[in-house]
Amino acid sequence: MKAKRSGSRTSKSPSQLIDARIAELGDWRGRMLSKLRTLVKEADPEVVEEWKWRGVPVWSHAGMICTGETYKSVVKMTFAKGARLEDPARLFNSSLDGNTRRAIDFHEGEKINEEALKTLVRAAVSLNQAR
Repeated sequence: MKAKRSGSRTSKSPSQLIDARIAELGDWRGRMLSKLRTLVKEADPEVVEEWKWRGVPVWSHAGMICTGETYKSVVKMTFAKGARLEDPARLFNSSLDGNTRRAIDFHEGEKINEEALKTLVRAAVSLNQAR
């Protein structure tokens, strides 16, 4: 049964809403989102979790770092200023034609290059702090 989206849901903290989204998914997408969230927090212990656009987890530090969107067949991590980030590990595999954002689509069973992802998160934080 799907969780009701009532007014009481908005009284929860963004972290609680993200926890609820992970539990609500109940499949590989929830596990993937949870793992990505953990890696973002490991990369930047000062990260701030936000809940925007009617249900999108957002991680920020001195500005938006990235989002964690879930779709039927993919978990998408969109970096707000991804086009300005070095990506030597070639993690970006989606939204490559824009001038600003870049994204990484994760599919079921896909292995995450954890160190490269953490490096990308740290680079995004540094870019935010440089402005």
